[in-house]
This record gives sequence, structure tokens and C-alpha cells, in this order.
Amino acid sequence: MAMGAADVVPGVSGGTIAFISGIYDRLLAAISACTPAKLIWLLKGRFRETWQAIDGAFLFTLLAGILTSIASLARLISYLLDNHPELIWSFFFGLILVSVVLIGKQIQRWNIWTVGALVIGAVFAYLITVAVPLQWPATPLMIFIAGAIAICAMILPGISGSFILLLLGLYAVVLGAVKDFNLSLISVFALGCIAGLLSFSRLLSWLLEHARNITLAFLTGLLVGSLNKVWPWKEVISWRVDSQGERVPLLESNLWPQHYQAVTGEPAYWQWGLVLMLAAVVLVLLLEWLGKRVSN
Repeated sequence: MAMGAADVVPGVSGGTIAFISGIYDRLLAAISACTPAKLIWLLKGRFRETWQAIDGAFLFTLLAGILTSIASLARLISYLLDNHPELIWSFFFGLILVSVVLIGKQIQRWNIWTVGALVIGAVFAYLITVAVPLQWPATPLMIFIAGAIAICAMILPGISGSFILLLLGLYAVVLGAVKDFNLSLISVFALGCIAGLLSFSRLLSWLLEHARNITLAFLTGLLVGSLNKVWPWKEVISWRVDSQGERVPLLESNLWPQHYQAVTGEPAYWQWGLVLMLAAVVLVLLLEWLGKRVSN
């Protein structure tokens, strides 16, 4: 359900929540198990074997939680994003900040390679958050590639797949295809997502198994770099028009809370923002404590 809530917020990755909750490795393993061979198993009637091989109970429960959360929390989160964005972003800022510490603690050995991976991850994520959007042509090949890239971003902590589509200039195209039920374009995008998900999840699983410290350091760096995107107090520099003809922020710059009201004319609500940051920290620490009790 927490992953579903994160997916509703543009710029926040469900992969971040998977990492925080300790299910990241299991999620990658389950996705990696969904190979073409399993499809052949299904065609041969080997349903129970297939279900067990892909950790079906886990994937089904996770998907049910995500869909339940999107259906129940989408209106609340959309309302907060429209009316009190600094509050919802404060909560996610605290969430990611404490995650940096917790995931960093899992790195068993620090050396020049892990530090380098941390820096590279942080710089990479930061550059994505400040990148100027491109305008890829909406051809089938570009839609396929965009789907593969976006789905890879969705399972990486700190990087939002919808934000990647926005940077590629195809967010409105894909959203419009879903709205208009354009099956040909949706099918091409879905195939790209499947190809990217199956290949990238295997790569990540292999890296976590054979170079865990360096991989964890890189993923921690992604979280550090993404803090720029989820900083609650921002000034809009430029706007874009979405598929519904409404103006939405395109490029933004961060402000200190004391400057926010002077620049934007809106109240900063920094006290409530700080409370929500602390609440997010407490929530994550509580989840970690409960997780350890269950595992013991």
C-alpha cells in the first residue's frame, strides 16, 4: 500500500518504498523469475509450479496492496498535492532522508569503490532532477525504448518512472494514449516495459548478489540525489501544459522556508512540514523495528 501511495506522487519511486520495507531483493527475484520458460510452463498446465517459481503469493499480495492504495489514497494525495504540496513533500523528504541512513548501514565495508559508487549515484540522480526535458518523437520505436527506460527507473530507489517520461517529452503522449484507450500505442509501451523490467531486474539481482556493497552504495546515492526533487519548498521557474490543457510546473528551484512565503506569496507551513518529516522518520524506524521482531 505504501508503494501505491508513492506511485501516486510524481517524482517519488515505488522502488524507494520497496527498499525501505526490506522487500527489494525479494521483489527483484520474483520479477526475474518471470521468464518466457514460465509461460511455456503455463501452456503445459504446470500452474502450481509456475506460481511457486515466480513467488506468486508475494507478487499477488504486493500488487493487491498497490492497487488498493491507489484506489483509496489517490484522492487524498492528489488533494494534498494541489492544496498543500509542501506538506506531502515534507513527509516524503523525511521518508527518503531516514532511508539513506538505514540503507547506508547495510553497506558492510566502506572503501574507495563504495564511496565512488555513492557519489556517482548521487550525481546521476541529481542531474536527472534538474535536467531540461527533451522531445523524443512519438514513433513506435521511441515509445518502446521509453517504456523500457521508465520501468527501469520505477524499480530504482529515488527515481520516478513518470518523471523520466516527462524528461523524454513523452509523458503527455503515453497519458493521452491511456486516456483515449489507444491500444496500439499502449501495447508498444507495455512491451517496452516488460522487456526493460525482465532484463533490468535480472541485472540488479546479479549485482546485489555479486557486488552488494557497491550496488547498495550506488542505490543509496540515488536516494541522496533525489532529495533535491522532493524538497518541499520550491519556486516554479517554467511551466508546461499537460494533456488536459492545464499549466503544471516544469522546472523548479528550491527555496529555504523563510524565503518561500516572500517569493511565492504562499504560507510555508514549515512547522507542520517539520512535524511530518519527523513522523516519516519515526514511521520508517518503527517499520524496521517491527521487521526485525517478525524475522526473529
